[in-house]
Amino acid sequence: MNADFPGTLPEGTTLQGSGLGAPRTIKLDPRDNVAIVATVGGLGAGTVFPDGLALRERVPQGHKVALEDIPSGQPILRYGTVIGTAIGDIPRGAWVAEAKVQMPDAPDLATLSRARAAVAEQPKLEGHTWEGFRNPDGSVGTRNILAVSTSVQCVAGTLEFALERVRKELLPRYPNVDAVVALTHTYGCGVAINAPDAAVPIRTLHNLARNPNFGGQAMVVGLGCEKLLPERLLPERPLPERPLSERPLSERPLSDDAPANDVMRLQDEAFHGFGPMVEAITGMCRERLEILDRRRRETVPVSDLVVGTQCGGSDAFSGVTANPALGFAADLIVRAGGTVMFSEVTEVRDGIGLLTARAADDKVAEDLIREMAWYDAYLARGGADRSANTTPGNKKGGLVNIVEKAMGSIIKSGTSPIVEVLSPGARPTRKGMIFAATPASDFICGTLQLASGIGLQVFTTGRGTPYGLAAAPVIKVATNSVLARRWHDLIDYDAGGIATGETTIEEAGWALFRLILDTASGRTKPWAERWGIGNALALFNPAPVT
Repeated sequence: MNADFPGTLPEGTTLQGSGLGAPRTIKLDPRDNVAIVATVGGLGAGTVFPDGLALRERVPQGHKVALEDIPSGQPILRYGTVIGTAIGDIPRGAWVAEAKVQMPDAPDLATLSRARAAVAEQPKLEGHTWEGFRNPDGSVGTRNILAVSTSVQCVAGTLEFALERVRKELLPRYPNVDAVVALTHTYGCGVAINAPDAAVPIRTLHNLARNPNFGGQAMVVGLGCEKLLPERLLPERPLPERPLSERPLSERPLSDDAPANDVMRLQDEAFHGFGPMVEAITGMCRERLEILDRRRRETVPVSDLVVGTQCGGSDAFSGVTANPALGFAADLIVRAGGTVMFSEVTEVRDGIGLLTARAADDKVAEDLIREMAWYDAYLARGGADRSANTTPGNKKGGLVNIVEKAMGSIIKSGTSPIVEVLSPGARPTRKGMIFAATPASDFICGTLQLASGIGLQVFTTGRGTPYGLAAAPVIKVATNSVLARRWHDLIDYDAGGIATGETTIEEAGWALFRLILDTASGRTKPWAERWGIGNALALFNPAPVT
């Protein structure tokens, strides 16, 4: 696979045809024996290209056409990588559909080369800043949000009722607070709380409360009989023998920035009915709104920025346009001292050798392999494997299997050395390019990246999704202009011009970099944020439910 991202399509790319309606194909690597049809609407049988290639059948847009005869059992190459072998003979000009491709085995982790490539150090990028909310722990938020954690799903309805009142009656009085969100989930009750894998959801909930967009003002609403003690969700505080509200005043924090009540339980005997519960939640929120409202943005370096990257509803253009552009922008952020996280284990598993080659040291390489092996075992326990990842939409968009999808997904991580690997829901200890291990589910990945401390996320899509996060802005990038035009009030940046030659990867990468800084600074609101679209948080819980 070509890992370079020059100012045009990747080196070796062959682009046939010109004009919006003209026959067009994109070949990404000189070794490839297939190309994707780039013409809007696809092309019919008999279409002839300038090099004499003639289509034997209709090929939809984004799908592959054989550039040469591919005998049965021979490799099919895209990105210069074997994405499968031919099931039967595939003649030149034929549609290389999913049914004609046998997926290869995943790379063997036991025999995987640990050799690391020499990664040229990129020059530092200076002179760029953004406007953020600095927190007591040194982190910097892109938004000023009041977040209320929950220790169990049972309290979610009551909390949402109370927060709707807070939004209507209190929030207008605090103009410097952007939003009030509930960190609700389905965990806490009926779970094997001490099982080894229970560390994943508990760590995630604990770290969610520490997200830099929440200003350090953690509070938890619990029920009282759940297995997950609410105090376990508070950031960096010892577990008290009794709730702060029950302690004498002499033991309570007196600072304005440390409200006395961190936790409330609805089963507390002090609550006689639903109304007092709502009043108590409202009162806790009021204390924190007053603190958050005093916060102001200040100019900060890019080194204080943490950006998550993700793709969903991917198509064959993902690895040609949006993901390479995002990879270029990611390298710019890293060069400026910032932090970028990429994720989705099954969507990098087939390119693990490309990642270990970029590892900053031996430990990072071993940590990458560890996370791949853990997830292989997790899928095997459930009777599944990585092939279950590719969706009907991915296939309709031209991706025949997870190998092809992975090659296009990895590109959004750019070319920078990978400096750290995070287990699901863990927080980074270093700045730079980081692999945050998560499932590929949009909602679970988003939740885990929030727990790992992202201030915003950039989300690429070819098929389209209105996905959003209530706790952080999400910049939506289209892989093709057809989607960008159709979803004009949901897509924030159209990278489709890369495929048509109207723009370059470098130009698009710089445009995304500037959009990221403007969004982080609050100067720009992505469409999902403007519409108030926020998908529910979804914990990753590999532990048993009792």
